[in-house]
Amino acid sequence: MQGLVVGDLRIEALEDDSAAAVRLLWKGKSNNRHPGEALAPYFRDVLATAGTRKLPLELHFEKLEHFNSSTITSIIQLIQDSRARAIKLVLVYDQALKWQKLSFDALRVFAKDDLLELRSA
Repeated sequence: MQGLVVGDLRIEALEDDSAAAVRLLWKGKSNNRHPGEALAPYFRDVLATAGTRKLPLELHFEKLEHFNSSTITSIIQLIQDSRARAIKLVLVYDQALKWQKLSFDALRVFAKDDLLELRSA
């Protein structure tokens, strides 16, 4: 599985046959005005991989410096798409970073079942 680069955002895909999850490491800044144009097709491919391998999908935001509200919209769409496919989604963030804590605390409204886990690193 390939990573993704969109402007200042880099997503590294980590996977191997012994992995317990498909992991995406977010780095840099997600400040694109329309990140969904690149993220939506990428997320479709990643969800297909996780579904085929019957693994959860983990997104790691600990190294991310910033994301804008348009990026949150793409993440919410991913939450809905992963739930529709019954794929567990884990969002890992750094609660010591105030902006991450506030953003991910707001996403807890979507954590209504075992298919979404928000985890502080």
